[in-house]
Amino acid sequence: MYAAERQLLLAERLHQHGRLSVIDLAEELSVSSETIRRDLAVLERDGLAQRVHGGAVAARPLTVLASGLAQRTSTNAAQKERIAQRAAAFLPALGGSVVLDAGTTTSLLVDLIPLDHTLTVLTHAIPLAGKLTAIPSVTLHLLGGRVRGVTAAAVGQSTVDALALVQADVCFLATDAASPQHGLSTHDSEEAAVKRALARSARKVVAVFDSSKFSIEHVFAFTTYDEIDVVVTDTGASPDDVRSLRAHGVEVVLA
Repeated sequence: MYAAERQLLLAERLHQHGRLSVIDLAEELSVSSETIRRDLAVLERDGLAQRVHGGAVAARPLTVLASGLAQRTSTNAAQKERIAQRAAAFLPALGGSVVLDAGTTTSLLVDLIPLDHTLTVLTHAIPLAGKLTAIPSVTLHLLGGRVRGVTAAAVGQSTVDALALVQADVCFLATDAASPQHGLSTHDSEEAAVKRALARSARKVVAVFDSSKFSIEHVFAFTTYDEIDVVVTDTGASPDDVRSLRAHGVEVVLA
């Protein structure tokens, strides 16, 4: 069961019964108590549950919850879940630092950060910041700027300037398109500028995107293949896609 499916199930139980027990759910769903607490934190962040000792109680109707979760569910959800799981292997050691780009796959990656894994995390994405506040071991820095409504992430010169002062261990980078000729690219010039700054703010750049983004070129390029250290994608990537990346010295991980 994927995280979004599990969270929807928990919401349905809240709607039906009004309260949930962490221990009972962990046993029933064969997951850790930590996983259930993380799911409840997501629901609480969205104003759909209120956590109490040992579990949670309902905060809002199921109809509100269903629409909220549906908005976060995108195409290729299964692939993105696998990509996030493989990308988690590139999280730095305890005490390390991470820069997180906005995106559905990077959001899934946040769900996989262990609650006891001490990290300094910087992001310009408001939805990711909301999730990260539920992880007690994370020291969170939210990068400012004008918030772009489509992505709920900060863009603009102030965001770029803030990143110029950052040197993190790992950057997890998302993209709308990828090709050998144009590199990684997106529709929006301000978003591209921030993504370029994100990539330059870390010693290692790990790009996370599903295979549907290959062989597409958008107007504004932000990173060439030569500037990427690792690409984590799904097994739908063609042999030509993989060869092109490896020819540029990129480590390719297929999920």
